[in-house]
Amino acid sequence: MSIQTKVLIIRASTDINMDASKALVVFQGKNIRRTWFNDEWFFSIIDIVAVLTESIDAKDYWYRLKQREKESSKIELSTFCRQLKLQSSDNKYYETDCANAEGAFRIIQSIPSPKAEPFKLWLAKVGYDRVKEIENPELAQERMKKLYELKGYSKEWIEKRLRGIAIRQELTDEWKNREVSKEVEFAILTNEISKATFGKTVEEYKDFKKLKKENLRDHMDDLELILTMLGEATTTRFTKDRDSKEFPKLKKDAKDGGDVAGSTRKDIEQKLGKTVISNENFLDKPEEQKRQISKNKEELSHNP
Repeated sequence: MSIQTKVLIIRASTDINMDASKALVVFQGKNIRRTWFNDEWFFSIIDIVAVLTESIDAKDYWYRLKQREKESSKIELSTFCRQLKLQSSDNKYYETDCANAEGAFRIIQSIPSPKAEPFKLWLAKVGYDRVKEIENPELAQERMKKLYELKGYSKEWIEKRLRGIAIRQELTDEWKNREVSKEVEFAILTNEISKATFGKTVEEYKDFKKLKKENLRDHMDDLELILTMLGEATTTRFTKDRDSKEFPKLKKDAKDGGDVAGSTRKDIEQKLGKTVISNENFLDKPEEQKRQISKNKEELSHNP
């Protein structure tokens, strides 16, 4: 990226207010809805159209734009979009056309507007930030820390969560190196570890915690995260030391790794006299708040 482009990006960013803790980005005083999906922001195309064209009916403009591009250049602009749920003015969530920075950039090229250039520069800034994170993974880790902090997680929990992500990545990389490529195969192996560790598949565990589309690990407490890490780290060790290649052998590694974590869980439960598998989630109360409530209860029990 040239120095001139970087300067333009910095100038453009002064006109655009971004806050990673919110589902909105403000461009020259107007809101654009966005949602975090597949580790990147996806933006509402209707909102982008409204900002760039100042059309009274942005939905109709977007519909006609798609028709025009299809007829003139044989390009289906919808192929640059995904249907994702965004909050509407009635506070309900509806599926709407959304695009990541790359897709939005292509769509903007079809919209004649004097505001298009500064918007493109902002999209370039988003892309440039991600390039910096690829060059320096610590930047991505810091971004994740801030996002979890904004959601109300404690620093201690965040450290465990990030460590768990690294352990999980090492395991999935090992599986990929041994020709595991299908999503269903990753799911089967992960479920083997989960069943052996907690006695539940991932979906069963999510149901137990009353979760739907949420990430299960974002709703685990400290012990659950530690046991998950133990099961996955042990599986990685078994796979490497045994040099397992065929899927049945990888499946056995996963079960054996989960069994180690499961035995540890049962030992802890026997000494505690209660289960460590919690049906609580952090949807209603953040982890830090629940930790404080638990601490207060413990203090009251010791000082009646």
